[in-house]
Amino acid sequence: MATVSPTPLLKDELDIVIPTIRNLDFLEMWRPFFQPYHLIIVQDGDPTKTIKVPEGFDYELYNRNDINRILGPKASCISFKDSACRCFGYMVSKKKYIYTIDDDCFVAKDPSGKDINALEQHIQNLLSPSTPFFFNTLYDPYRSGADFVRGYPFSLREGVPTAVSHGLWLNIPDYDAPTQLVKPLERNTRYVDAIMTIPKGTLFPMCGMNLAFHRELIGPAMYFGLMGDGQPIGRYDDMWAGWCTKVICDHLGWGVKTGLPYIWHSKASNPFVNLKKEYKGIYWQEELIPFFQSVALPKDCTTVQKCYIEISKQVKAKLGKVDDYFNKLADAMVTWIEAWDELNPSGDISAKIPNGASK
Repeated sequence: MATVSPTPLLKDELDIVIPTIRNLDFLEMWRPFFQPYHLIIVQDGDPTKTIKVPEGFDYELYNRNDINRILGPKASCISFKDSACRCFGYMVSKKKYIYTIDDDCFVAKDPSGKDINALEQHIQNLLSPSTPFFFNTLYDPYRSGADFVRGYPFSLREGVPTAVSHGLWLNIPDYDAPTQLVKPLERNTRYVDAIMTIPKGTLFPMCGMNLAFHRELIGPAMYFGLMGDGQPIGRYDDMWAGWCTKVICDHLGWGVKTGLPYIWHSKASNPFVNLKKEYKGIYWQEELIPFFQSVALPKDCTTVQKCYIEISKQVKAKLGKVDDYFNKLADAMVTWIEAWDELNPSGDISAKIPNGASK
């Protein structure tokens, strides 16, 4: 009797968003895991270039001309010549969840040699609760074979919705240019079989190359900023989104998980090119982190959009004096929300989803 393969988790509720400037041959390796899902490909760079996608994938592809056509003047908020353009895919998606991956990321193997289905693990992370208000020393208590340890308050064991699942990478680590330069041969070979909720009040550097999130919950905060062409900075797009997202999740009472799943990150980008993109960010992050640590969102910020607009005002007021770039970025944050609401007119669903915020 033939075995019927089970229907993939969230098959009709998740889009895979891929930013790229090249043919997507890397999808061949992911075919067993990605083929049942809808792909949104955001082509960066020259829109006249044809990007080849392997046969058999269900996808839509947007280039810069499409972005300009769909968003009109608001297209100015979408970065050009930078992987930050991927957030356009989040905006046009109509699905509940998003998984985003870079085109130099391949299927990793677990310590037993088995291929890791990163997407399935992200989905499991998103569908299980988070525990941001009290740390469980056995990490994720909802995993098979784990539970809450002695002394964990019973009132907090139900957990809260998980908004973000942040995955990791084997082989090439996600380092900044100075670290790349001093450790050119370093490779991450350490597979840590753990998932944890990042505690409330703690920021983290979010990497966008292996990331999943609950789009209906936190999507409007997943803006990857103004980076790349015409901007004084690059390679801070995902981190900017991560800091904004974490502050909003803390305020609204949702969770962010980090750890499994791993992907195999195949090639290191040029550290000298990276340094040119990053060097202002390396200075600015010393101001940015204290800023995000001190952001206070008023009680009437009950939706992601309201929270995000409030953060943009505080960016202008406090970071505008660091550099005029932050005034431009704050304006782009508002434009992003306006464009999001135009393409997603059903209102802010996050307002209807119960959260774990302390009343």
